[in-house]
Amino acid sequence: MREVCVIGGNRYFGKRLIARLMAAGDRVTVINRGSSAPPPGTIHLVADRNDENSLENALGSRTFDVVVDQVCYTPRQAETARRVFAGRTRRYVMTSTVEVYEYEDSAELVTEDAVNPRTVSVDLELPWDDPEFLDTHYGEGKRQAEAVFAADPEFPYVAVRVAHVLGGDDDFTGRLDHYTERIRTGEAIAVPATNHPATYIHVEEIADFLAWAAGETFTGPVNAASHGVLTTGELCEELAGQLPGGWTMFRAVFRSVEVGEFSPFSFARSYGMDNARATRLGFAFGKAREWLPRAVAETLGKVN
Repeated sequence: MREVCVIGGNRYFGKRLIARLMAAGDRVTVINRGSSAPPPGTIHLVADRNDENSLENALGSRTFDVVVDQVCYTPRQAETARRVFAGRTRRYVMTSTVEVYEYEDSAELVTEDAVNPRTVSVDLELPWDDPEFLDTHYGEGKRQAEAVFAADPEFPYVAVRVAHVLGGDDDFTGRLDHYTERIRTGEAIAVPATNHPATYIHVEEIADFLAWAAGETFTGPVNAASHGVLTTGELCEELAGQLPGGWTMFRAVFRSVEVGEFSPFSFARSYGMDNARATRLGFAFGKAREWLPRAVAETLGKVN
C-alpha cells in the first residue's frame, strides 16, 4: 500500500484521480482548507497550503511515497511546499499547464524543452496574493512554480503540463457553455484574426495520466495531451450537432478582432503540445477527435 498525499483535488479531474488511487489500493491523504469534504475513504488534513506552519502542523511526522499537488499556482506556494515536503516524499507531482508555453508561437507542436524551468527567473516579490494579478499571470505563476522545484536537484519533482481539459458533467469552467449560448442565440463568436488550433485532453484521460505519473520514476516537465489538435470550429460543430435543433440554430459567425477578449479556446499563438516524451515513457494517449463527441455529450448532460 502506497501512502499518497493529494493537495487539493476535490473537484473535476482531481476527484477522479483520487478515485483511481484508492481503487489501486493506495492510502490517500487529502490536504485542503476544510471548505469541502474530501472523497469518502480518504484521510483528511485541514491546512492552508500558503502557510508553512499550518502545513507542518497538519502533517506532523507523516511521510509519503508520492505527493500530487493539484493547486500550486505561484512560486511562493512552491517554495513553501518544497521546504515542507523535502525529506517527506520520494516523488512530488505538480499539476502544471499548457499555459507555460503562452509566449511560444510554433508551427510545430511544442516540446518540453521550449520552457526549461531551470532557466526561468523567479520573483517572489510580485503580488502573487492578489487574485486579479494571479488570474492575469496564470502561466507565469506556473512557470515560476516549476522553476522553484527544478532549482533543487535533490527534490524529486515532476511537472505535468496539462492540455486544455474537456468533458465531464461537472465541468465548472463554463467554456463550452460560452459557445452553446452563442449557437443558440446566433451571437457572434470573437476570435483572433488568425485562430490557431490547440491540443486537448479528456477529463478521464488526465486523471489516468496523473495516476500513471505518480507510479513512474521519471522527473522534470512532461506534456499531457491527446493526439491531434482541435479548432474552435470543430468544437462548435460538435456542439451544434448535439444540441436539439442545433444546426438550425447555428447562426453564429466567427468575428475576427484585433484587440479585446477572445472566446475560450481561441488562440492568437500556436503552442499545441508535443506528447512524444510521455508516449516514449509508456503512456498511451487517445485521439482528441475520437473522444470529442463524448466530451460534448457529457458537458451537455446527455450522458447518464
